[in-house]
Amino acid sequence: MNMREQQEAYEQQFLSPYAAHSADSKGRDRQETPCDMRTVYQRDRDRILHSKSFRRLIHKTQVFLSPEGDHYRTRLTHTLEVSQIARTITRALHLNEDLAEAIALGHDLGHTPFGHTGEEALHSVCETGFRHHEQSVRIVELLEKGGRGLNLTKEVRDGILNHRTGMHPSTLEGQVVQLSDKIAYINHDIDDAIRGKILTEEEIPRECTAVLGVTVKERLNRMIHDVVAQSMGNSSIFMSSEVAEAMADLRRFMFQQVYTNPAAKTEEKKAKNMLTALYYHYLDNIEMLPSEYIYRMEQKNQTKARVVCDYIAGMTDSYSIAKFKEIFEPKAWKG
Repeated sequence: MNMREQQEAYEQQFLSPYAAHSADSKGRDRQETPCDMRTVYQRDRDRILHSKSFRRLIHKTQVFLSPEGDHYRTRLTHTLEVSQIARTITRALHLNEDLAEAIALGHDLGHTPFGHTGEEALHSVCETGFRHHEQSVRIVELLEKGGRGLNLTKEVRDGILNHRTGMHPSTLEGQVVQLSDKIAYINHDIDDAIRGKILTEEEIPRECTAVLGVTVKERLNRMIHDVVAQSMGNSSIFMSSEVAEAMADLRRFMFQQVYTNPAAKTEEKKAKNMLTALYYHYLDNIEMLPSEYIYRMEQKNQTKARVVCDYIAGMTDSYSIAKFKEIFEPKAWKG
């Protein structure tokens, strides 16, 4: 029995009956020889971790656009925090930690430069619309590895696609990531907003802090413990009504005070205008795209709008600014 088989046997013996066992995976679109050391979900996690799309997340906005300071979250640090929370919960519930980690690491691969601001810009101009969770799946199925994709398991792709609130992941591990995403961003966005002097701890509604706690650490601890306590031995993942309502109230407060706050969003209009201008420029000058995008359009029946969206969505904040300057900023004449 090799190491993978030993791990699969361990899962069968010790994981919850509600866990997604590696040996029972629905598999990949393209069959592969099994690894002798890693389960299918471990391989998926490693493929995401080593992908170019994952590395680019370090230079993509979470909430604060181009903040002055080294300690504000980026899309990458958000992803790592989601992964940590999801692993803590799945381990406590005896679910498949490797599957949860793979979903968490891949859930935001499709995010645009400038976060949700960029997503809104592309969604408003692209003829097919643009949604980051769908783009994340497109990346792992098609765009990575020169058009071959990462060939991930169906369970990981399902968790990535359905990680947004209101959607329905097919595995408990996917449900854990869905909640972990919300727990992570609410709490780290409060932390960043306090650091950026957008709000103070004292301004957070008392009805929320009375239930969840008066520090980021206390709130994280309360939410995570509540998920574990409520979900233990159950066939779904959920919070108590008290904690869920307090978290929903806190999320509404964050939308009012931070996510739509002019002090935090002063550059958003510029970012939207910039990405919109880039979209229409490349649409009219499709030959300026890298050759792999032209190939996809000509040989893979991808539309111009789709490949332009793929190109812009893959940019980091700084690269999109550099391309905008290269295209639209006048250059000094050299005689």
